[in-house]
Amino acid sequence: MNELHIHLVSDATGETVASIARACLAQFERVQPTLHTWGLVRTLGQIERAIAGIDEHPGLVFFTLVDPVVRTKLEGACRHRSLPCISVLDPVMAALSTYFGSPVAALPGRQYQLDAEYFRRIDAMQFTLAHDDGQLIEMVEDADVVLVGVSRTSKTPTSMYLANRGLKCANYPLVPGVPLPPELENATHPLIVGLTKDPKSLSDIRRTRLRLLNQTEETDYAQFERVREEVQNARRLFSRLGWPVVDVTRRSIEEASVTIIQLHAQRRGIVEGHPA
Repeated sequence: MNELHIHLVSDATGETVASIARACLAQFERVQPTLHTWGLVRTLGQIERAIAGIDEHPGLVFFTLVDPVVRTKLEGACRHRSLPCISVLDPVMAALSTYFGSPVAALPGRQYQLDAEYFRRIDAMQFTLAHDDGQLIEMVEDADVVLVGVSRTSKTPTSMYLANRGLKCANYPLVPGVPLPPELENATHPLIVGLTKDPKSLSDIRRTRLRLLNQTEETDYAQFERVREEVQNARRLFSRLGWPVVDVTRRSIEEASVTIIQLHAQRRGIVEGHPA
């Protein structure tokens, strides 16, 4: 297979164009191009450097540029080199402009303004870091979401993803023989979600974890029968307390988080007296 290159050019962080490119590439098997990201491209000098990089590794160009001068420079360079050059936001922006009856502002990086939403996400991340792995469980009523599960059920990374979406998230590990804190069992404000995973998959993950830590794998922590018992006991607990359960066995962190966000929105609608 020939070496393939895709250039992602953005006047902001490049997260949007990178996410779109990766989502599309995931639909093509046995295709793994090299991605080149050019972020914060807002001047002619910066676009010239990006074009030089494209010359070094010619390939498809995706871009999110709103400045017409910078954009025209890139499109002209790609046209001269017979390279595909695609503005990934044009169809959406055109539809919104038509629907709202309003022109596009064309201000680079506007989605990253330091507004109230931005600071809400920062607060959520700080809260989540402080309440990781059962810390400060006595403050659980201040959380929006609490994730509960046995070891290695992706509690921490899922919590951080939710925090980046603006939810104050705490997580608590279920340890065999350790009773659930009364603060958690009696909590009324946060949505408490039980995370579970297939015991075989969980046992394999724990064995790998022990190998990485240079510890023996023949412990209760990774033994399949003990892991299955842990998972069963956790599910009984979730059922007894009426907590919704999310199985993360075949779900990415993003997919599990979306499910939790939907559960939170439904619960908030009920609590606030509106239809979910």
